This record gives sequence, structure tokens and C-alpha cells, in this order.
Amino acid sequence: MQVIESIAADAAAITALRRDIHAHPELCFEEVRTSNLIAQALSDWGIEVHRGLGRTGVVGVVRNGSSARAVGLRADIDALPMTERNAFAHASRHPGRMHACGHDGHTAMLLAAAKQLSRQRNFDGTVYLIFQPAEEGGGGAREMIADGLFSKFPMQAIFGAHNWPGMAAGQFALRAGPCYASSNEFKIMLRGKGAHAAMPHLGIDPVPAACAMVQGFQTIISRNLRPIDTGVISVTMIHTGEATNVIPEVCEIEGTVRTFSTDVLDLIEARMRAMAEATASAYGCGCDFSFDRNYPPTVNHPAETAFVQRVLSEAVGEANVLDFEPTMGAEDFSYFLQAVPGCYFMIGNGDGSHRQGGHGLGPCMLHNPSYDFNDALIPLGATAWVRIAEAWLAAPA
Repeated sequence: MQVIESIAADAAAITALRRDIHAHPELCFEEVRTSNLIAQALSDWGIEVHRGLGRTGVVGVVRNGSSARAVGLRADIDALPMTERNAFAHASRHPGRMHACGHDGHTAMLLAAAKQLSRQRNFDGTVYLIFQPAEEGGGGAREMIADGLFSKFPMQAIFGAHNWPGMAAGQFALRAGPCYASSNEFKIMLRGKGAHAAMPHLGIDPVPAACAMVQGFQTIISRNLRPIDTGVISVTMIHTGEATNVIPEVCEIEGTVRTFSTDVLDLIEARMRAMAEATASAYGCGCDFSFDRNYPPTVNHPAETAFVQRVLSEAVGEANVLDFEPTMGAEDFSYFLQAVPGCYFMIGNGDGSHRQGGHGLGPCMLHNPSYDFNDALIPLGATAWVRIAEAWLAAPA
């Protein structure tokens, strides 16, 4: 990609800012320092700033000309509740908190684009710069919408991006339709009757019921879904018992369900509930079943995806704009796409060779304690954001 010269000239300063954010990670809805930094930078560049949406969210507004058309560009700003294993200078200074998903880099790319859009203003309309909190489980997108994001800042389209380790820097990937899955959690409490483990006939053991239930859930995927549908049921926690010679009274089962469509999710939830209650009854246990729907699937709109593909292809060549293989990971940009047309795409983060000495021994993968964002992406991603905004506002309504 032909990086915009003024963005390239700012790369060192924006990189320092990114590393400052990385060294001071903040969890969902606690991003006070990060929001202050973002707001101050936008203000310094003469950009109108709005705060408080989604508690710690920031929206910058850049206007030019007379057009009523508007486009939104989004970056997430929160970190993860995990301890960093890197030891380079900008590693997290707070044990138990780390930017292990690259939201610090997403923020830096959008800030670099914001500075360029403010000083150049080679467009007719409005660009909304959306710095969203609480992507990692807090539903910050949903909260920003509830606080009036789209009523206060009406836009015709919204775009978001995520770095993707393993894909070469300089490459992008996207696809129309579902690209991230829905995220849902279940919890099942099996209630039996405690007894001495040497005399199990005097109790009601919830453990065999739990084992049968876990095995049975997989038949929902293999026998209830159509073979062309996609779904994942993962039991990730089973908690029971306090001593080896005691039949436990209760057993808790928890896990996650991922799907690309609401219809498939409806079927899985209904079958899980029926199977849990029937299995518990067959083993003489009581059963409390709860199912919480968190993030919906992230579904890209066809026209907006084709638009981003065209803009990126013109910038880096068609060979460097790949087809994205959908992932069962989840992303709360999904809430934005339910409200406004748009597209969520990936930008390659490389293979990890960009990391400085002192990085952890683990791979440079998302949610890994040895991860670090590739700063070479900052001018590349910022240029992509500027080109997308300019092209969207220049296109016919």
C-alpha cells in the first residue's frame, strides 16, 4: 500500500502512544486513562470530542463541506484480564491486565487516521471516529447504542477492523455474511442427594448424570443440526465434590455455544434444555438450566463488504485482499452491524517476528500472554481508514 506520507511521518509518535496504552491496560468499562489520552489527542488536533457513551467511550467528529452523508470508523480500547509474559519496555505494568488482543493497536491506527482526516479533510461529509470500550465481554457496542450513538451521530455505514496474527502484514481479509459467531453461555445445576461413596445406593449421584449429559450434548450437533449448519457446544467447566469418599450433592456444568445464525442457536438452546432436564430426571436428579445469549453473530453487509474490498484492492492489490475464513470467536461489532450497514475486516499482524527481545516464549497469537501488536501496521491501517472514509463519502448515495 502507498502509505500517506504525513501518516508515515507521524508513525514514531503514534507508536509511542500505542506503547503507552499497552503499558497501562484497562479492563472493560474501566478505560478512564485510555479515554482521557484519546480525548486529549483528538482535542489537540482540533477534532470535536464527545464522551460518556458506553460509560468510557469517546467519539470524535470531523466535518467538511456541505454533504449530510456520514460514515463511522470504530476501534476498541479495552484490555484482557490476563498477565503479560513479555518483558520489553512497554510491557504491562499491571499484573492481571494485558493488551493481548491488539486493541491498543486498533486505537493507534484510528488515532493516526483521525489526525490525517482532520488536517487534510479531502472529503465532503462527516467522519465519526468511534473509540468503543468493553469489547472483551462487556458489550460496549451495545451500551454505546443504548446511550444514543446512532441517534446523536447518524451515519449511513460503519466499518471496523481487527488485526489477525499469522496473516502477513500488508494483507487484508474479509467476506460478506457471517464472519464471527454468536457467543452464548450455559450453566446447569444438577441436584442429587449426598451419601457415603461406599454406599452410593443411599444417595442420588449427580456425576453420572453430568457425564451422560455432556456426551449427549454432542449429538445435538451431529444429529439435530443440518449437516450444512455450523454450531459448537463446548462444556468447559464441571464443578462437584469435596472429598473422595463422598457422593456429592450437587454438580455444576458450564460452557459456551457458538453459532452463525439465530435459527441454529434457537434449536441448540431448546434441545440442550430438553436433554438436560430429561437426563437429570432419568438419573433421579433435579435440574436448573440457564442459557445466556451474549454477542450475536457478526454479519457483514454485502454492498459494504464489496465496497471495502474494492478500496483495499485498489490500495494493496487484489492478491493481498484475501477471503476470510469465518471464526467461531465472537465480536461485539455485531451490535453495530445489526443497526447500521457496514463491514468488519482483518488486517494482517504478521508471524510475530516483529516482537522485540524480551518477549514471552509463547506465540504471538490473540489472547496469548506473549502477544504484541505489530507497530508496522499503524501507518498501513491508518491509510486504509482514510481511504475508506474518503471513498465512502465520495461515492453516490
